[in-house]
Amino acid sequence: MVKPAERVSPFVRVAAAYSWRLLAIAALAVVVLWLIGQLLIVVIPVVVALLITRAVLRPTDWMTAHGVPASVAAALSVLALVALVSIAMVGVGASIVGELDALGETVSQGVDDVETWLVDESPFDISQQRLDELRSEAGARVASIVGSGGLVQSTAILGLEVVAGLLLSLIVAFFVLKDRTLIVDTLLRSARPQRRDDLRRVGERAWATLGGYLRGVALLGVVEAVIMASAVWLVGGGLVAAVAVITLFGAFVPIVGAIVAGVVAVLVTLVTAGPTAALIVAVVAVVVQQLDNDQLAPVIYGKSLQLHPLVILLGVAGGAALFGIVGAVLAVPVIAVAINSIDEWRSGTSGSETDGETFPVGGESPAVDG
Repeated sequence: MVKPAERVSPFVRVAAAYSWRLLAIAALAVVVLWLIGQLLIVVIPVVVALLITRAVLRPTDWMTAHGVPASVAAALSVLALVALVSIAMVGVGASIVGELDALGETVSQGVDDVETWLVDESPFDISQQRLDELRSEAGARVASIVGSGGLVQSTAILGLEVVAGLLLSLIVAFFVLKDRTLIVDTLLRSARPQRRDDLRRVGERAWATLGGYLRGVALLGVVEAVIMASAVWLVGGGLVAAVAVITLFGAFVPIVGAIVAGVVAVLVTLVTAGPTAALIVAVVAVVVQQLDNDQLAPVIYGKSLQLHPLVILLGVAGGAALFGIVGAVLAVPVIAVAINSIDEWRSGTSGSETDGETFPVGGESPAVDG
């Protein structure tokens, strides 16, 4: 007599065995993502603090090597970063404000020109009356949103959350810089002794990957910002400083950020310098992106960060869907660190890329290059 289990195809049995295990893994992933979403106000500042720590680690180590106490060196590094960013933002903000008055008339004239083209020359059957109606409806909708107070309230809450998150990130970065050896030693002692070397090695690789990402994205962002701002300035466009800043920050959101920054540069040039200048800037934007993606990025980032564009695009989209703009910005470094950490864990060999910078990962091991 054939047993009931033997009547089931072996393929079905194997598929069923995989299915319930995959369902268990998916349920765990959902729970983890839900917990991260609930603790987002803590998780994001911690991740940002790690990025800050990685960015200012070298000057901190230089100061401690020259006799400056660890707490003083950490505080000076964090404060110097805050001062540098603040000076840059104030300078850019002042230049933008100085151009806003002159830009107001140009924007209005540009909108009128577009409306005239739509009515008189475009292939679309649109009347001036219909355009006036659309403009009135849009104005009424904006007025209702602003007048209800919802926009002001949500903006105020968002501003408070951003300020609180940045303060928490700076505080966490200070303590990580000051007590990083103690923190890592404590984490390693909580693991089984036979796993400590593996965890130390994975930490080295993750730290090196994070450093490579920060150096690469900053360098590429500066290159793109200089080229795009120069292009806008040479064709006679306005808001050059704003274009440079948007392009620089856009580099931190690969693919999507570059597209958005390029569109902004083209629109600004269209309004301030006309269609011919805007076309030139558009060509420059396309050439710069191709040059960076095909030539500069592989050299600057190195092998450890050569992610396929599809992985980057899906990661940015997934991060944005789960955690908004912050998720889109942090998606690529998190993916890069995760992939390289898993690769190091599976390989069982050391040899992470280094840059001569030391970061202690426990009293039992030498300093980590990264």
